[in-house]
Amino acid sequence: MKVLYEDNHVLCVDKPANIPVNSDETGDTDMMSLCRAYIKEKYNKPGNVWLGLVHRLDRPVGGCMVFARTSKAASRLSESIRTRKVSKEYVAVLDGIPAKKEDVLEDYLVKNSRTNMVSVTDAAHGKFCRLSYRILDTDGKHALVLIHLDTGRPHQIRVQFASRHMPLVCDQRYNPHARKGQIALWAVRLSFPHPTQNKLITVTDLPPQPWHGFEVKL
Repeated sequence: MKVLYEDNHVLCVDKPANIPVNSDETGDTDMMSLCRAYIKEKYNKPGNVWLGLVHRLDRPVGGCMVFARTSKAASRLSESIRTRKVSKEYVAVLDGIPAKKEDVLEDYLVKNSRTNMVSVTDAAHGKFCRLSYRILDTDGKHALVLIHLDTGRPHQIRVQFASRHMPLVCDQRYNPHARKGQIALWAVRLSFPHPTQNKLITVTDLPPQPWHGFEVKL
């Protein structure tokens, strides 16, 4: 367990890639269980440990996550997310290089619940999404980009870039030419208003080095 920040109300941790946030049909160890076990042992908590889930990361994606340790914190963090007071930043490696060094991408997305696939559609059938990106580095065929997520739609980053013929490296779901390996997407920074104190909490978690051929520096 790599802890990025903790107090009586929140717990910020590094979520390793390929660990689910919640328990699922695989029965694999999940982040909620790991965090509860950590709190129980560190603070010698009797009985079941309460922990609130306020946001998610796709199973293949690693990086910053925040959990609520009280119901009040869970409610206020959820409200901060709903009102877009929480800032989420990611790094990704694209199969391709964008024409612009930085840009804003806006689309409407729809999810097929049967296939668990997301696609771009029109305003009448989808939910609005927006992100901004900035190129950090290139190697001639790929681009390392820093992404600021304005909305939190399922598979948003993966689909928005894939729809522009720049899918993420090693994205087995949306990249038709994906090579084997870990998807090149990492939740690198998270900022949020503290649920009970008048201060902003910012945590940073860089991906493992080397990461898909790039050294990530912010």
